[in-house]
Amino acid sequence: MLGFSTYAALLPELRDAWRMSNAEAGVVSGMFFAGYIGTVSLWTSLTDRVDARKVYVVGAVLSAAGSAGFGLAASGFGSAVLFQMLLGVGIAATYMPGLRLLSERISGPRQSRYVAFYTSFFGIGTALSLAMAGFIAPSYGWHMAFTVSAFGPLLAGALVLLLIVPLPPRRGERLTVRSLFPLRAWQQVLRDRASAGYTLGYAVHCLELFGSRAWMVAYLAYAASLQSGDTFPWPAAAIAAMVNLLAVPASIVGNEVALRIGRRRWILLVMAASGTSGTLLGATAAAPWPFVLALLIVYSMLVMAESGTLTAGLVAAAPAELRGAAMGLYSLTGFAGGLAGPVVFGAALDLAGGAGARGAWIVGYAAIGAGCLAAPIVARIAAQRRHA
Repeated sequence: MLGFSTYAALLPELRDAWRMSNAEAGVVSGMFFAGYIGTVSLWTSLTDRVDARKVYVVGAVLSAAGSAGFGLAASGFGSAVLFQMLLGVGIAATYMPGLRLLSERISGPRQSRYVAFYTSFFGIGTALSLAMAGFIAPSYGWHMAFTVSAFGPLLAGALVLLLIVPLPPRRGERLTVRSLFPLRAWQQVLRDRASAGYTLGYAVHCLELFGSRAWMVAYLAYAASLQSGDTFPWPAAAIAAMVNLLAVPASIVGNEVALRIGRRRWILLVMAASGTSGTLLGATAAAPWPFVLALLIVYSMLVMAESGTLTAGLVAAAPAELRGAAMGLYSLTGFAGGLAGPVVFGAALDLAGGAGARGAWIVGYAAIGAGCLAAPIVARIAAQRRHA
């Protein structure tokens, strides 16, 4: 994950250096998810046929190539899009295959808890990526920040290959376009009410999650510019790393709470709270920095609080014979939301007057949180129709 948030940490600098609009800067961020979406079905399908460890290692190499290529060759919007897409292709070959490696080796009551831990470590990787970029770039430049991050995926691939015991070889069906995009299986997954709910919920969740993460450093830079007296005591990238790290336990704790009060109730409650707090965050950028920082931490925790619950719910709800297809569709729709999030936020900033306009940040956070705010209403209407 070390290259995952390098661009987000350096977005304000690269946007200004390459004279990109906020929408273009959001597109560069979102192209990571385009690479992910375009290949995740391939990687997920391959885990039905070959050792998932090998798929993971290929993904690690591609991730490293994307980060190193960005640092060594990116010079503007077009080349940045290319290397962000390559990084997305690599992460697609590690995230869901990694979840497959875990879920195949853990069953019973522990599975939900371990899946929540797995999704939470995504957040730890995000925090480390932000922290490393924020530490390296001021002293050695943004090129070096991207290049150094390439070593992380290579180490991850080596750890998976050397430390995870392989399972007996599988005998899957021949790889075809139909197996890569199993539309009939996806239709069956969507007919299952619980699986469909978790899948669509994940899309809404990812739109807000990755939209907010992509623009967090830029928001902190904007908030710092409004402080009349004392301002934030640390660089924006370091604060973003700390916030992401503090938000990690929310996913684990949230899953534990959901196991006690019910997944559906917890997810809808948290989504409404995160959408509301995001809009409030955009409106209070000029408030004293301790308040802004505290609200940002609370918001990030709320955004993460349903992450593990959604994933664990999908794994538990999907029929066993459709679990591979369900996980592929789940990841596909979720990261489609991730693709839209940074672009929606950046376009909202431009439409509302640019990143320097106070009202623009309210519009930006409201745009990525609209789906979460609507989720309880949609769920209530659906419940009423079922009852009728």
